Order: sequence, then C-alpha cells, then structure tokens
Amino acid sequence: MNLLKKLLMGVLGLVALLFLGGLLLSSDFHVSRSVVVQAPADKVYGLVADPRQWKAWSVWNQRDPAMQITYSGPSMGAGAAWAWHSNSEGDGKMTFTAAEPGQRVAYDLYFPDFGTTSAGELAFAPEGSGTRVTWVMNGNMGNNPFFRWMSLFADRMVGPDFDAGLQNLKALAEKT
Repeated sequence: MNLLKKLLMGVLGLVALLFLGGLLLSSDFHVSRSVVVQAPADKVYGLVADPRQWKAWSVWNQRDPAMQITYSGPSMGAGAAWAWHSNSEGDGKMTFTAAEPGQRVAYDLYFPDFGTTSAGELAFAPEGSGTRVTWVMNGNMGNNPFFRWMSLFADRMVGPDFDAGLQNLKALAEKT
C-alpha cells in the first residue's frame, strides 16, 4: 500500500510539474519552410490560391484519401475556404484571408479539436529562373498549459509536412 501511495504521489507530482512548467512556456509557435520551383509565380499561385488544388499536393490530403471536404466562398483567392473531416488528420477549416496573384496567399487555419487558430502564408518571390515559395505558419496554443508544450515541438511536428507539401507542389508546378 505504501508503494502505491508513493507511485500516486509521483504521478501527481509529474502532472503538477507539467502543468506549472506549461504555464511558463510561450503559447506561440512559428514554422517556416521554402523551396525553389522552376515555374513562374503565377503558375504556382494558381495551385495554391484554389483550395481544390491542395488535394493534388498537400501531404494531409494524401495521407487520408477518404477525407471529407466541403468548399465555400469564391472558388479562388481571398474568401475561398475549405473544411475537412478526417479520422486520421483531424478536423479543420482553412479560409484564405488575402490573395495577391503571383505574390502570396494568406490564410487562417482553425482546428476545433484544440480550439486554436493559426495564421499562415505561402509567398512567392523570383529566384533565378524560378520562384522561391516560402510557407510560414504562426499560431498560438492558447491558455491550456499542456497544449503549450506542443508549441515547443510545432516545428518538428509540422515542418516535415511543409517540406513534403512543398516538394509535391514543386513537382506539380514543374510538370508542364
């Protein structure tokens, strides 16, 4: 019985340590990746500014081909939106908040499971004979001290998906 009591106190101590440590952590996170695509910015922009095109290059869509997607707003550019439900990738909604042809597409990303919103952008800049595409996401994990621990690992969790998505976007844009 004494061992069980010590084990319980140890577990409670660990939970308290994680909770208090989480309160000290920043809830903000930042992820950024880029790639040079041998295609004009306008062509890359067309693959990004239309939410229906994301299925062709986004890693998240490819991991769950059964993902249920609904589109709303205009078909392209600012105001275009898509929401998804996925058993493996979670639920979410992305709304394009700004779109400057050949320059950038900005978006808000909402995850109802966490109650968090992130802001992101894919920006296009000339580089050599191609286009540098930079994908950035900034977010806030909110006041939950346990979610704040996730902000420490956001780059390691999301960064590889950005890298793979950008490689898919590159391959698609360079195809024709």
